[in-house]
Amino acid sequence: QVQLVESGGGLVQAGGSLRLSCVASGRTFSSYAMGWFRQAPGKEREFVATISRIGGTTYYSRSVKGRFTISRDNAKNTVYLQMNSLQPEDTAVYYCATGLRPTTSDEYDYWGQGTQVTVAS
Repeated sequence: QVQLVESGGGLVQAGGSLRLSCVASGRTFSSYAMGWFRQAPGKEREFVATISRIGGTTYYSRSVKGRFTISRDNAKNTVYLQMNSLQPEDTAVYYCATGLRPTTSDEYDYWGQGTQVTVAS
């Protein structure tokens, strides 16, 4: 079955950086778009970034555009989220997801278990 495993979360000071990784297995990675979402305590899950099958198209939420970069390595079945200039409001559990198209909605058919990112002020 399809599995997504995120890693790279942790505790970082405001202004710092982290790179999240998500390794996919169970189907042809390069045939599907990938997305990153996050959920902060007490809030709904929100879109962060998405990338098309071969990486030619990317979309970002307004809150992370210019600070975060999504990329993928189809040879390694891995999608990345480079997060720079992190702020306390970026604190959340970050989830990767895979689906047919690079959408900002949650129309993805498989999700990872999430990785915690905590940004200290």
